[in-house]
Amino acid sequence: MHRFSLSIVFFQFFLFFPSRISAIRNHIGLAVKNTCRSTIQGRYLLTDDNGRVCDALSIDPLSHCCLGKGDKFSCHGCNLVSQCCNSYEYCVSCCLNPSKTKGEQILKIKISKPATAGTYASVFDFCAGRCRHNSESVVHENAYHGDYHHCFSLPSYSSGVSSTQLEFRLNGINVIVGRQGESCDSVCKSNGQSCVSNKILVLNHCDIIQKYMSCKGGCIESVGPDHPAEVAYNAPEELNPGACLYSSAQSILTCDGSHPHTMRLCPCA
Repeated sequence: MHRFSLSIVFFQFFLFFPSRISAIRNHIGLAVKNTCRSTIQGRYLLTDDNGRVCDALSIDPLSHCCLGKGDKFSCHGCNLVSQCCNSYEYCVSCCLNPSKTKGEQILKIKISKPATAGTYASVFDFCAGRCRHNSESVVHENAYHGDYHHCFSLPSYSSGVSSTQLEFRLNGINVIVGRQGESCDSVCKSNGQSCVSNKILVLNHCDIIQKYMSCKGGCIESVGPDHPAEVAYNAPEELNPGACLYSSAQSILTCDGSHPHTMRLCPCA
């Protein structure tokens, strides 16, 4: 009788005070707030990796993103033919527009010319780095070829660069065809100018070479410090007389390179 009454007491206790059963619920968690990377070069403006331009006071302190008031993919102050801008922040914003910069192409481009150079990790890395003053926006080391100092156009050593974009980079450059056997140092000096070595790469494209030379023997990839050049018609047959030459080994191109059977295409200023 005693055991029976004790069982009733326990039954009533669990009936009125049920135990709490806990369980682990899957696929439920705290919402993760998106965060942005942004440029930090300017004094007044910055651009986040969504392509928005805003001032520092309009940045969300938690996400570091522009608060939606800034211009997105704005090309304010940009020349869309040359893909160069007069403002770093708007250059990055314009560059981030998917219609102007193709991610699948950008991620294959080397950061610099050497064969050992790595590639860009993201489109933002490309735009933020490329829009800074680069060697292709200057005539000499300290002289810009125009007011548009910030260029997001593809580097001249990559594929996919149009001849129009290349020609824009030759503003302020006097392109001269040298005499047979001359170096570009000699060609430019005879015209009272100096050879601009960083513009040799801009000339090192068939589309550009063919604008200045006849190239009746075609345009051939070759290797030589005297490129770009045209082979003289009196050259031996095995050297392809009349052919224009461009080099895939761009690191060896120099102003003082020459060959007894070629005429160089030279950038002078």
